[in-house]
Amino acid sequence: MAGYVEIFRLGKTYATPGGPAVIVEGFDLEIAPGEFVALIGHSGCGKSTVLGMIAGLCPITAGGVVVAGREIDGPGPDRGVVFQSPSLFPWMTAFENVMLGASQVFPHARPAERKAIVEYHLSLVGLADAMHVRARELSQGMQQRVGIARAFALSPKMLLLDEPFGMLDSLTRMELQEVLLDLLAGDQKTTLMVTHDVDEALFMADRVIMMTTGPRARIGNILEVPFARPRARTAVLEHPQYYALRERLIGFLEGQVHVPAAA
Repeated sequence: MAGYVEIFRLGKTYATPGGPAVIVEGFDLEIAPGEFVALIGHSGCGKSTVLGMIAGLCPITAGGVVVAGREIDGPGPDRGVVFQSPSLFPWMTAFENVMLGASQVFPHARPAERKAIVEYHLSLVGLADAMHVRARELSQGMQQRVGIARAFALSPKMLLLDEPFGMLDSLTRMELQEVLLDLLAGDQKTTLMVTHDVDEALFMADRVIMMTTGPRARIGNILEVPFARPRARTAVLEHPQYYALRERLIGFLEGQVHVPAAA
């Protein structure tokens, strides 16, 4: 059966003074409805380029992406994106930042309905008491909660996460990983996350997609993650297969010759 998300022969080439630079080539992947996939690889291998093409933010050179039966041709509200930096308007409150997106995606909804959507999703990420605080006054972790609430409030068919916790301290990172998993337990969105963190990938994903080092990066291996959902961090760490799976991921990454390339 075809996947909910179908990525076929995806490629990205940039023109350079020295000739065409092929960053990603022949990237093929199907993602099932509600599946959480992590994309891992060395810095500069093209992970964020792949995510950017799926998001419609980076033009596709070759191949294509189909989400829920529709081939994408640019950005759209059917794909919610959370970046490493939450990209909020600092002078706006958390509520206003989320409402900005909700107003564009639900232009025909009544104001009270949009207000309820925004308040609901900010409450889900733990910001019920801080939704009217300006973004610049929020901690980095709280700002990322706003970014996550904004993505879910748009009711996308697919969630795209580009190292969403990469700028956070370890305690906040672990806390927000669990916030996100709780949200996905209630709203099983098909999710693709770019990460450098092997432990994060194993804790959160159903499959880990390992990319070869660029140029001409592609899928080098795929790891099925056997941990049942819902997941508790302690149970995952104590699982008899955890460290063997971790070693497989690290072994693959160490086996890649790291050649810096455009990400």
